[in-house]
Amino acid sequence: MLEAALAALAAAGGTAVVQAAGTDAWNGLRSRVARLLGRGDQTREHVELERLDQTASDLQALEPAEAEGMRIRQEASWQARFEALLESVSDAEERARLADALRDLVAEQSAHTGGGGAVTGNAFHGPTAIQTGNASRQDNHFGTGS
Repeated sequence: MLEAALAALAAAGGTAVVQAAGTDAWNGLRSRVARLLGRGDQTREHVELERLDQTASDLQALEPAEAEGMRIRQEASWQARFEALLESVSDAEERARLADALRDLVAEQSAHTGGGGAVTGNAFHGPTAIQTGNASRQDNHFGTGS
């Protein structure tokens, strides 16, 4: 199981993928995600590109009433892909390198969407905090004394 910071990073990665779909940032983000998840294996990278294309297609073909549910499902799906990637690495340095690459990807997407750091369409169970952006501050208090 991932530590909370890496799980939150994976959630932010899932959100970044969904937010980028159908925008000018899509092609760049799509390539970077496929490279990250493919980890140097051309076949795996191609499979990830197909998954990303299916995600974009699914999100663009929606009726407004279905859009929010599909976005939530897609964010969760990509979060799970990023979590699996981070969990699959036992070497701490390699995991840190992958986390840095994912963090850069999220930051780039956040900058493209205005850098507001908004995370939408997510469902969290238990104490969770997500923060994106540079020079930002977040104070969280969980528990009965909040």
